[in-house]
Amino acid sequence: MSTGSLVFDGVWKKFNRGQRFDSIRDLVPAMVSSLTRRANASGLEQKEFWALQNVSFEVKAGEALGIIGPNGAGKSTALKVLTRLLRPDRGRSVVQGRVGALVEIAAGFHPDLTGRENVFMQGAIMGMKRAEIQRKFDDIVDFAGVGEFIDTPIKRYSSGMNARLGFAVAAHLEPDVLIIDEVLSVGDLSFQEKCYERMQQFVRSGIAVVFVSHNLSAISALCDRVLVLRQGQVQTLAPTQEAITVYAGMVQEAKVAEVGRHEVNVQALDADGSPITEVRGGAPITVRVSAYPPPDGRHFYAELQVRHLESGTVIYRCQSRAVGSEPLTLSPGEGLEAAWSIRANLGRGHYGLSCAILNDRHRWVAVSAPTLLTVNERESENALVYLDATCESRVLAPHEAAVTA
Repeated sequence: MSTGSLVFDGVWKKFNRGQRFDSIRDLVPAMVSSLTRRANASGLEQKEFWALQNVSFEVKAGEALGIIGPNGAGKSTALKVLTRLLRPDRGRSVVQGRVGALVEIAAGFHPDLTGRENVFMQGAIMGMKRAEIQRKFDDIVDFAGVGEFIDTPIKRYSSGMNARLGFAVAAHLEPDVLIIDEVLSVGDLSFQEKCYERMQQFVRSGIAVVFVSHNLSAISALCDRVLVLRQGQVQTLAPTQEAITVYAGMVQEAKVAEVGRHEVNVQALDADGSPITEVRGGAPITVRVSAYPPPDGRHFYAELQVRHLESGTVIYRCQSRAVGSEPLTLSPGEGLEAAWSIRANLGRGHYGLSCAILNDRHRWVAVSAPTLLTVNERESENALVYLDATCESRVLAPHEAAVTA
């Protein structure tokens, strides 16, 4: 069992917008100026901003922590502090044990060196001894699937080959602490599945893992807890499903702010009418919305939207008037309720159910934050949407010709 662990304790990190030094002549005046400037009450000087603000978490051996958040939330900055590429302005970051960092996985490759030479160089950069690299070399090349080109200069590789080889080297580390940044997106689908299986092996081996990704399915499968960041601040540090629910609310927040929140409530219900947050694929559900829209028109109707949170893709949108429910005429103070009866013919993953209220000019006047619905495993998971289908099979006699219409 690994003894690796890490502590991120009250970490603050700031940057300067637009700071750039092209020469010593630029740097010296900037250093003198920095000695005379005064920070404001927040501890920031002009053009400075906090990329991380009082961020804390701890990961022990055998635990896996996910970090999620929108772009610019501070995820990459946190990883750079963990891997000692950046020093915190306040707080401390302590990592115990051998660290494997799958961050910018092909960044250390030299384009003029062959794949073989780069494997040894990259392995050395990651802390592997030459004998260890030699022992694992064939496995690395086989994992990357570049054996035919291993003695070809990297500059002749495609971007996918480059990324696969970089991941293969990193994936054959034997770390106590593993720090992963969006590496499950490299290569084609079959290679991504190999990457995912390798990450699961790391987690099962009992090392301490920190995993940054926008892939919520991978986060859900690999991580015990999840840290949600926004603008450098901790929104929550909670068990995975609870944290993903918080993140789902953030996804829709900007849209809610645009049109206003007017008591729009959305619930997913099972066949017995009980509220649910999880469902098995294919099960019948009811999505019920109740709302009190602002007095912007007289006739109102509702729209249901289902978004696949892993990809951000809207996979279903339906207006109540399109399925037989005519717009309602509301007097001031009155609300409306609409209920969709659907089957959750969806692949395993996380989905946001949100509803908007539209007026007689077909404009959104109110929108809900998404309600999270997690679809559990079914017989096949390699699809986003499932169609109701039947199939009949039979044995063909030898050389029997296919019958065509």
